[in-house]
This record gives sequence, structure tokens and C-alpha cells, in this order.
Amino acid sequence: MKGKLEPSERQKLIEEGKNLKEALTTLEEDLVKLRDELQIEAQCIPNLTHPDVPIGWEDSSKLRNMVGSPRKFDFPIKDHLQIGKELDLFDFDAAAEVSGSKFYYLKNEAVMLEMALVNWTLTEVMKRGFTPLTTPEIVRSSVVEKCGFQPRGENTQVYSIEDSDQCLIGTAEIPVGGIHMDSIVAESALPLKYVAFSHCFRTEAGAAGTATRGLYRVHQFSKVEMFILCRQEESDMYHEKLIKIEEDLFSSLGLHFKILDMATGDLGSPAYRKFDVEAWMPGLERYGEISSASNCTDYQSRRLGIRYRPSESPSTTSKKGKTNLAATKFVHTLNATACAIPRMLVCLLENFQQEDGSVIIPHPLRPFMGGVEAIYPKSR
Repeated sequence: MKGKLEPSERQKLIEEGKNLKEALTTLEEDLVKLRDELQIEAQCIPNLTHPDVPIGWEDSSKLRNMVGSPRKFDFPIKDHLQIGKELDLFDFDAAAEVSGSKFYYLKNEAVMLEMALVNWTLTEVMKRGFTPLTTPEIVRSSVVEKCGFQPRGENTQVYSIEDSDQCLIGTAEIPVGGIHMDSIVAESALPLKYVAFSHCFRTEAGAAGTATRGLYRVHQFSKVEMFILCRQEESDMYHEKLIKIEEDLFSSLGLHFKILDMATGDLGSPAYRKFDVEAWMPGLERYGEISSASNCTDYQSRRLGIRYRPSESPSTTSKKGKTNLAATKFVHTLNATACAIPRMLVCLLENFQQEDGSVIIPHPLRPFMGGVEAIYPKSR
């Protein structure tokens, strides 16, 4: 076009340019559609698993550690539902009328106990260098998907908001994971350690039976979640540190629990390795999961676009004298539950019940309950 051309030739090239532009627009639209389709297909592929993870379903999981021993009672044991009714701590019937099944009102000392658990947990985890957060509890569906959860489908655990691209969160892991989305984090800033308080919402599709009664499995609850972004070579180390924090927290409350290395069949899509904590619940006469700690390696960070640039990697100089920076790497992400309130209430009420109907408050929580040492029947 820059040279001397006959008018007819120039017009021909102009038309060709227009056609190329239109074709390019169509190709770009096709590329966007293809990338979206590829993303959907890729999300069906789970993470790799650690070589030490046991292969099989949940019953193939391996015991890592057993902490404490079950308390021996010399009086008839009550479950948390009976204790809560006698101490006027919660109301499931009114909540069922207002909201539906698996909802509840906390009342009286149960409210204080929830606040005490949250504040005590935040205080303890912050001592270990974690930054406290409260998070949005409504997030975009795309962020949910990039974190490895399925917001749509028959057995989804996610509440989606009709006529929108938003969902209610099932865990603070999702909004915390999205904080650094599509960014390059300075390596010197790693690890980034967060402890987040949020309310969580889960459909609990398919959950039923006596094993899920009361506060054990509900649609809405408060939770304190730990989340770490770190260098790739450090994620196994931080996974061990997270489970140690959980062990320290639950031990200091005087709970008896076991830690399991979960089998492949029980890992969610993002988890490379997952440790579960199951505490003894004497009223339910079984162990129940109260926490887990997962190493998700780069499964979430690839989808969320969270990278860091190694500072000590060798850089190269081009022929023009410009320094080419070292290639970026994806961070590794880890998450762990520091305190899921309803199941902690189950543990505390059932394990520390007394023959006179009262419930003893563990020593670490008393300063956060205004010095209250026990919950007594209201007639007292």
C-alpha cells in the first residue's frame, strides 16, 4: 500500500484489508469461545496427588496421629441437642419455620461461646504471623470454579444467585484465594498468610440421617479459615505447619481427636494432599470431622493467575543490552480450617457436660466469655 499503485490495484488491496479485518474479528470471537470451552473441560481434571496419599475411598485413609483419649463418664451421656434444649442454647423449630430445615438460632451462652471461639482462634492464629481478614460472602461464579468448586450441577454444594453470575461462599478459601487473582506477587512478600472469618453457606445436597442431626450438618455457619500462598518448594512444609496449628488449637481446648491422611477417593479436585481432623463426640457416639488442611499446589493459582517472579533466578541480557527478567512461577496455595463453629459447639457441649446438667467452659475461652466458667441450667 505504501508504494505507487494503480487506483484499481489499491482498491483491491483495501477490500482485501477489510476482509482480513472481518475474518480476524470472527477468529478472535471463536478463540474466546474455544478458550471458555477448554477452561470448562480443564476444570473436570483434578489435581495430581502426593505419592504418599493412600489410594482408595475414605476407609483407606491412614491414621497419622491420635491425640488424647475419650473422657470416661460415670453418668448417662446426653447429645448436644438435649443439652442445648435443657440449657436453652438454640432453637431449631423456629428456624425451620423461618428458613427451612438445617437452620438454627443460637441463644444465650451459645452466642457468647461462638464469639469466644472466633476471637480466641483469631488471636491464636495471628500470633503465628497470619493477617486477619473478613471477606465478601458473595463471589462471582468464575472465581468459585477457578478455586476448584462446581457452582452448578445436580449435587453442587454451592448456592447460586438466580439471574446473576454470583454465588454464596461455602468457605472463605474462595474469596481469600481471589485477592491476588491475575497478579504477580513479589517473591519477597511470600509466604502470604491469611486468617479469615466468614459465614459459609452449603446446600448439603444428599446429606441426611441421624449422623447429620442437630448442629453437625447445617446450611449456614461461621468459620475461621487459614490460607497460605507460598513458593512451590515450600508447600509441603507449610502443610505440616497448618496441621500442627490445628493440633495445638484443639489440644489446648482439651479435645480428643485423630488426624487422618485422606485417601485419593476423598480428595476434592484441588487437593494434592489433605489431612482431616476428627474429634470424639460422645453424644453422637462417634468421631466427627471438625477440620481439614489441604495442599492444593498450583491447581488454584493456575486458574486464578497468581504468579511470583523468583528473585534469585539467573536473568539474561539481550543483544540490545536489555535485561530479561526470570520467568514467573505459579504460587502454591494451602487452606485449613482453624475453627468451624457448629461442630466445635457439638464437641464442647458433649465433651464437657456435667452430671448436674451444666457444661464447663475450657480455660482458654473464659477470658473471651467475660470470665464465665460454666453454663448452668436456667432454673439455677
